[in-house]
Amino acid sequence: MPRILVIRLSSIGDIVLTTPVIRCLKKQIKDTEIHFLTKKSFSDVLASNPYIDNTFYWQDNSPEIIRQLKTNHYDYIVDLHKNMRTWKIKSRLRVKSYSFEKLNIEKWLLVNFKINKLPHKHIVDRYFDAIQPLGVVNDGQGLDFFINPLDEIDISTYLPETFRKGYTALVIGAKHATKQLPLSKLMEVCKKVSHPIVVLGGFEDRKTGMELEKHFPEKVFNACGKTGIGQSASLIRQCNVVITHDTGLMHIAAALRKKIISVWGNTVPEFGMYPYLPKNSTPFSIVEVKNLYCRPCTKIGYNKCPKKHFRCMMEIDTGNIAELESKYYSSNS
Repeated sequence: MPRILVIRLSSIGDIVLTTPVIRCLKKQIKDTEIHFLTKKSFSDVLASNPYIDNTFYWQDNSPEIIRQLKTNHYDYIVDLHKNMRTWKIKSRLRVKSYSFEKLNIEKWLLVNFKINKLPHKHIVDRYFDAIQPLGVVNDGQGLDFFINPLDEIDISTYLPETFRKGYTALVIGAKHATKQLPLSKLMEVCKKVSHPIVVLGGFEDRKTGMELEKHFPEKVFNACGKTGIGQSASLIRQCNVVITHDTGLMHIAAALRKKIISVWGNTVPEFGMYPYLPKNSTPFSIVEVKNLYCRPCTKIGYNKCPKKHFRCMMEIDTGNIAELESKYYSSNS
């Protein structure tokens, strides 16, 4: 029985983006056993995935984990993280491995000189290029996210009555501040969108969520910091439209085949991390400030705008977001 270790240590969205590879490895290599190595803080992302036979959690410089992994005698390692840490893990396991091209030089050129040499290819498709020697091909079925039944939220009791006939999910969190609409722009979105809004984010976003709920008490329900990943996914699954930053819940929304309005700040879709959906599936739209001289200013994000003007978010057309939301929402009814 072939045994394969897939490595992706972080983050939520990046792990969700590995799920088509997991599924295709499991279904296309006969009797294969799939193990996954990540960090304990992301255990909920893959906990209910039926294509994973065993999950291990990495702690820095953990000889015990390496010993456990060695006892499994893997046939292959698929490294979908590819950094110095995963190189050390692979060197200690001494197993044939496959990894994708991170295109760091091309990203550096785009960030620093605005020269775009990146391929027009999503990172998921680059993952599949890496495992091509194993004879595994992309089945075109998109991302997976499996919600634990214990995390399913009954909106008939959880949400106010006016939200139970339909609502829009507004994801306000992101790992870096320069990927997030500021409060003033979120206020504009809430004002212009004509349907009930459930605001989603982490514990760190609760104050922003409370402000939105305070200003729009009949229209906004703040769930920030009140739901875990699985419960947030449940609320997304039951919504009509998702408005989201470039963040993990955006990829979960794609896995759940939701209509997505994806709002981009200092990073750009050209990096290959936009919503990944099956062809001819549900639609998504990108909302961004194009042709801004300083964008992208990084391939990840900052705590504050390095130019101090934050034009990439301050100039976002919230009217366009509201128009797209109305179009997608009405097509759902």
